[in-house]
Amino acid sequence: MLQAIGLTSAPRPDLPPVVDDLTFEARPGQLTALLGAPGSGRTTALRLMLELEPGRGVTYFRGRPLHALAHPTREVGTLLGDVPGHPARTVRGQLKLMCTVAGVPVSRAEEMLEVVGLSGLADQRLGTLSLGMDRRLGLAAALLGDPHTLLLDEPAEGLSPRENAWLHGLLRGHAEHGGTVLCTFADPKEAARVADRVVTIDGGRLVADQDVTEFARTRLRPRVAVATPHAARLAALVNREARAAQRSVEVVAEDGSHLSVYGSSTAEVGETAFRNGVLLHRLADEVGDAGPSVHVPPEERPAPPRSSHPLPITLAAPRTPLRPLRYELRRLLGVRTTFLLAAGVLAVSAVLSVLLARAGHAPPSRLLSAWPGLLPLPPAALGAGLFGALAFGDEYRYPALAADRGTVPRRLGLLLAKLVVSAGAALVLAALAALLDHQALRLVYGGPVAGPAREWPALAASWAGLTVGCAWAGLLAAGIFRATSAGLAAVLAVPVVVVPLLRKAVEGHTVRSVAGLPDRLRDLARVRWPHALDHWLVAVLRLIAEPVGAALTLSLTVLICAYLLTGLRARARW
Repeated sequence: MLQAIGLTSAPRPDLPPVVDDLTFEARPGQLTALLGAPGSGRTTALRLMLELEPGRGVTYFRGRPLHALAHPTREVGTLLGDVPGHPARTVRGQLKLMCTVAGVPVSRAEEMLEVVGLSGLADQRLGTLSLGMDRRLGLAAALLGDPHTLLLDEPAEGLSPRENAWLHGLLRGHAEHGGTVLCTFADPKEAARVADRVVTIDGGRLVADQDVTEFARTRLRPRVAVATPHAARLAALVNREARAAQRSVEVVAEDGSHLSVYGSSTAEVGETAFRNGVLLHRLADEVGDAGPSVHVPPEERPAPPRSSHPLPITLAAPRTPLRPLRYELRRLLGVRTTFLLAAGVLAVSAVLSVLLARAGHAPPSRLLSAWPGLLPLPPAALGAGLFGALAFGDEYRYPALAADRGTVPRRLGLLLAKLVVSAGAALVLAALAALLDHQALRLVYGGPVAGPAREWPALAASWAGLTVGCAWAGLLAAGIFRATSAGLAAVLAVPVVVVPLLRKAVEGHTVRSVAGLPDRLRDLARVRWPHALDHWLVAVLRLIAEPVGAALTLSLTVLICAYLLTGLRARARW
């Protein structure tokens, strides 16, 4: 059972709250309609229930508020608007990605595709889906965790009658299996046709909480729908004959050629039109909305339980994937952008390496990294930085975890997964770039490209550190500023801004050698590690001592502190 008690949205300057002390229940085994005109507070009420809006009140899902649920996606399924997925991701890929968020087996994705009738479109891109197919995918995502409660905001809006009938059948089936279904509606006739119980709100306040039979009796009434080019004349004739016969008839002009006649019948209206020679284009019996004039008296309204001290709504922390590493791998490899970007970086790197060798006088390290002096960074390092920036930037643009909040979770598990995956992608890109550049040089000019063997460990460490550092700088900056462009700008700022500043800061100072440092560290720590690791330790220290390495280290330190600070501030707001 869903129990909403005293829901009140945050106050607005000089305006009443959008939702004001709203209390009602949605029972299991029933489809409950939350009915209201546009602007009545329906969507805000749902967001208050899901702890996405600040305010007061509490909502219990089978006796527990949302923030107290260990796995919310397994208790509550939501559909608020369109599916916020990357348009290049496939339907199957999107559902498998959401399986890692909900912590359910990926086989559940195939089951849901069958349930919502999307098996034949599993490999279609999200950007090509129609509104009806997008709504089916949203329902599949909401049902992945097999939730007891479904909260849906205008799920049938814009759908065809066939899609509408399918949707209502699916929701009815969920309710008949003991689930709780709460949907918002703007059309009273649709609510009366679909729901078991109707909760009507107006101006954010409860107007009525009724069984659908009682709702139809008090809110809906029969009418005669008329279409005629002489609407004003026919309205006057119907009113005159009703007064003469002392009958209560109401004629409402819908527009220039349509009338709604209440308190009469198609036979009476048709006879009036025939006797007076009025041409009719349409004459039909319908069930019409009584409109806002039908008002439930205060004494007939349900008496909600009230609290003298309404609880402030505790904003739930954004969802985080229960399997973060698997989620991040699916996010990275689930779109073509990753592979196209990697292919473009490798092609540019190979071409630059060949051109750089043709110019001559470039050391092997510059040739294999394709790093001419004109570029602030080699292509592989820029590509790694862009991969890192996309790790958060794409989620803010196409959120998979927090579609209805507009922010991306900053929990430690997800951050670590992103750091590990972006570092792995950077190392793979760096290794492929060096290997492809080497093969391109051998193919064009012949002969191996090599330097002193003792320098290769230091060069490898430097190359790996540069690409991983760029990837992490892009990732952290995109997470802080919530944009891919900000992440890429942070990567470019290292060689363009930070390196010149560091060089100027140390200009004129003597640079001391780190020779013998491993032995001194070994004596200080009293730990005996193999002497074979000394070369790698010295290589890392020299990398940090280099201007680019020092700038990357400094930039990463600043970004990590800023990331933690913004994460703590966001958690304090929640």
